[in-house]
Amino acid sequence: MSRRVGSSSGAEVAQNGGNKELSPQKVPPEGKVELRRKVTLLRGISIIIGTIIGAGIFISPKGILKHSGSVGMSLVVWIACGVLSLFGALSYAELGTCIKKSGGHYIYILETFGPFMAFVRLWADLIAIRPAGLAVISLAFGRYILEPIFTPCGVPEIAIKLATSIGITTVMYLNSMSVTWTARIQIFLTGCKLLAMAVIILPGFYQLCKGETQNFENAFQLENVQLSGLPLAFYSGMYAYAGWFYLNFVTEEVENPERTVPLAICISMAIVTSCYVLTNVAYFAVMSAEELLASDAVAVTFAERLMGKFSVAVPIFVALSCFGSMNGCLFAFSRMFYVASREGHLPDVLSMIHIRRHTPLPAVIILYPMTMLILWSGDLYSLLNFMSFLRWLFIGVAVLGLIYLRFKRPDLPRPFKVPLVIPAVFCITCFLMVFMSLYSDPVNTGIGFAISLTGIPAYYIFIVYNNKPKWLQRLSDSVNRSIQIILEVVPADH
Repeated sequence: MSRRVGSSSGAEVAQNGGNKELSPQKVPPEGKVELRRKVTLLRGISIIIGTIIGAGIFISPKGILKHSGSVGMSLVVWIACGVLSLFGALSYAELGTCIKKSGGHYIYILETFGPFMAFVRLWADLIAIRPAGLAVISLAFGRYILEPIFTPCGVPEIAIKLATSIGITTVMYLNSMSVTWTARIQIFLTGCKLLAMAVIILPGFYQLCKGETQNFENAFQLENVQLSGLPLAFYSGMYAYAGWFYLNFVTEEVENPERTVPLAICISMAIVTSCYVLTNVAYFAVMSAEELLASDAVAVTFAERLMGKFSVAVPIFVALSCFGSMNGCLFAFSRMFYVASREGHLPDVLSMIHIRRHTPLPAVIILYPMTMLILWSGDLYSLLNFMSFLRWLFIGVAVLGLIYLRFKRPDLPRPFKVPLVIPAVFCITCFLMVFMSLYSDPVNTGIGFAISLTGIPAYYIFIVYNNKPKWLQRLSDSVNRSIQIILEVVPADH
């Protein structure tokens, strides 16, 4: 993929393993077209919380209880997974303050292990993981935003997909138009999520104060606890906390990242862990373990028992929660494609910025066609199952890179530094989760691994091979120029 003359030395960095420099150039003067530092501490917290908390805690927080075997052990797993996720988040806080580039997993793997492994990760994200993940979250939004309208009937599938398409289009448009309004709406939606959890937690604890503690009697019944199920319980729990890494995708847009990134991560993880544990305690104050496992929508069942007709508001809260996750995810991983283009791994136009709105418009909309295609034609749940183990594999590799940099570049400035045992424990956890995927579902995991391996020939064709036909280079340049004119975007260094 050709690079424009006079641009930053991304291609050169990609060829030498990404180690030429670990921080972007100085912030340009005010008048230049750039991605500006508009992510404050509050906005950073809203990005992390807003992407972690989705529909799962309201609809089906069953995986941990099912595999842990008892109420007490399930709460222990929720807490333990919160602590392990905090270990990962703290490791990423160190990476984000010493490698001051946006891009998250991709840029950390690029800087530590070179362009080949980084491209394979990027390729899997581009062709499957991100569009399938966005489509799944959006489908939940489409279903629950329509549920109050169709109750007591089921929502037609065509209506769900139409509402989902509108939701995806809306969040794409929002992220394309304004960073400021994207962040403001994310704060509002995060507030809605926390309000919804408060609506569950407060009545639940009121029931506990009234003496409704029968579901906590014999909470640690050892005869129901199976050691073979605990790894699967931790697997479910770690997925529930996934999303703590998204602030690292936008590091270059964070105000004072040395302070803001670690602080936002710590505050967010404390809030999310507390909310998850307290919400589950509230559920158990009203429902037994058997009733919770039998419920199709736990928060709805909870609300019906305590709040009567107010339960119709629960699907709205769930839909808003899903929309917040959609918004936060798209805001974050569009920056990964923007950085990958700047580093020479994607077409030039993806690292360009709108001349007036200062948004990475091409990088935002790049997933739109693939997401809509998967939504309307693909078996997206199977695709997501194929690829899910890769998330933990590459996060583990990125954190392993932190340990590697400690020894390879001990003099690298580290404004925030964690004890080495924290990334070591989290790295082991990630690789255990990959092993669990291989053990529990070897067929789907193998298919996902095979799909990711298609990134190897793609790397040599698009990145390494330079003797492309002149007609192909001219066509590529013409397409880039046409898109640039249509979208009104220019390189960030103009």
